[in-house]
Amino acid sequence: MDTKLLKELLENVHSGRLAPDAAMRALRNLPFEDLGYARIDNHRCLRNGAPEVIYCEGKSQDQIKGIVERMARHHDNIMATRATAAVFDAIREVTDKCVYKEMARIVIVNPATTEARGHIAVVSAGTSDIPVAEEAAVTAEVLGNRVSRIYDVGVAGIHRLLAVTGELFTANVAVVVAGMEGALASVVGGLVSCPVIGVPTSIGYGASFGGVAALLSMLNSCASGVSVVNIDNGFGAGYQASLINRLAARGAEGKTAEAGETGEEDKPQSIGVGHP
Repeated sequence: MDTKLLKELLENVHSGRLAPDAAMRALRNLPFEDLGYARIDNHRCLRNGAPEVIYCEGKSQDQIKGIVERMARHHDNIMATRATAAVFDAIREVTDKCVYKEMARIVIVNPATTEARGHIAVVSAGTSDIPVAEEAAVTAEVLGNRVSRIYDVGVAGIHRLLAVTGELFTANVAVVVAGMEGALASVVGGLVSCPVIGVPTSIGYGASFGGVAALLSMLNSCASGVSVVNIDNGFGAGYQASLINRLAARGAEGKTAEAGETGEEDKPQSIGVGHP
């Protein structure tokens, strides 16, 4: 149950439109609902601001359908990650209120428009890294963030990255997705004044060891402000970027409100030391 529904429920009880016993029945599955094969964390949206995410790999289609059917009663913008086309077809048997982001391998159940706040830049080194980058980008968008995509700007042609720094420098956080030697995270980290989340991918030739080479390169980055998620973990990077961006957007909104109260005009923000 999300915060909007819970608030509405409490207001109905307070006004007398809903009996306490009926409210108790509506709340019977908080904080979780036990399906036998899964315990759905219905309280997560109240704690974290987003409903539980369904990780599809390793689950049967019947299990996924059962989880979706229960969660769809209470939440919007439910994400089912690492979903195949067959999983999407199975979910559509439960509800037609869903869309499939094929490149990102994410099904969004009960998709709802959210206000896109702040700015997250998702950067990929190569075209082959785009599926992981899209997992990060779609995750961030579903969570209510404005996302710009800067793809195929790897270090083998660094001029491609330098040509789009205007977009990059306005981001509150950058997600950098790279395979091979994973050098792009360090390069971006040396250019921007915002946090950088490196996502190593399993893209590369034999000596990349399925993404371990990129992972170690990013972990050993000499650029300050670079953190790293696991190999191919676009979802984790998109979620973490959303948390950072929401804090930055909240701070910017607070400053705007203060300026409005005092009559001060908005002042230009410094890009940071080292920026052109």
